[in-house]
Formats: sequence, structure tokens, C-alpha cells
Amino acid sequence: MTFKKTLIATLLAITVCLPFTFDTAHSTGKPSHKFRQVGTASWYGPGFHGKKTASGTRFDQNKLTAAHRSLPLDTVVKVTNLDNGKTVKVRVNDRGPYSGKRVIDLSKAAANKLDMTSDGTARVRIEVAEAPGSNQSASSN
Repeated sequence: MTFKKTLIATLLAITVCLPFTFDTAHSTGKPSHKFRQVGTASWYGPGFHGKKTASGTRFDQNKLTAAHRSLPLDTVVKVTNLDNGKTVKVRVNDRGPYSGKRVIDLSKAAANKLDMTSDGTARVRIEVAEAPGSNQSASSN
């Protein structure tokens, strides 16, 4: 393929896909309490422990935190494992996951609460529990 055709194909792909890369939670900076997402969760831990997250804090695999692609940092979400009904509240402090079609990456501690560490992934539902900057105090950390 020539450079011109490649450039046109790339621009077309960006134009078609761009509207789907942002949701209202990301674009407005405030997630709706009606935000609900279902998909596959994964978890991360030892290899990232102590490294800086997108929020600037150090990742602690023993805290109840998560990475999400678009929810504003510091949002608290309730994550429900749809296979066993277990739930956990986590604070979004990082970006990702960038593997496959996963919707959230949980800390090891959060994955343990959902009983998904041995499987590595689980089908989950994500719901906003607390918007960033709200006066509610999250018991997730």
C-alpha cells in the first residue's frame, strides 16, 4: 500500500472510531451515577507494586484500587463479580487496561475480594459509587 493510501485509511479509521473512544464520564470530568459497564476484569499486582500510577500515587497491590480507561481518576466504583455475586468498592487511580477487551484492571487486594485471582479474569459489572471530589468518604482504601 502506498503512503497516501495508508494515510487516508488511517485518517478514515480515526474519524470512524473517535466518537466511540470517549464516554460522557471522561469528556465531562464527572461520571454519572447511572454509569454502568459490563465486561471482563483482570488484575495486576507484583510487577507494578510501587510504580507510579496515572494519578501520581504509587501503586499498592494491597489497597483497593483499579485502572480504568475513561472514568475520572479518584472515582469510586462498585465492582460485582457476575459469576459469584461478590462485590468490592475500588478507587480509580490508574489508566488501563490495554489488553484485549478488558474494561477494568483491579489491584490484587480487590481481585482477592472478588475471588478471581486464580482465574485471572472475571466477568464484572462496574457502577459509580462516588464521584471524585464528593464529600462521601470511601471505605475502599
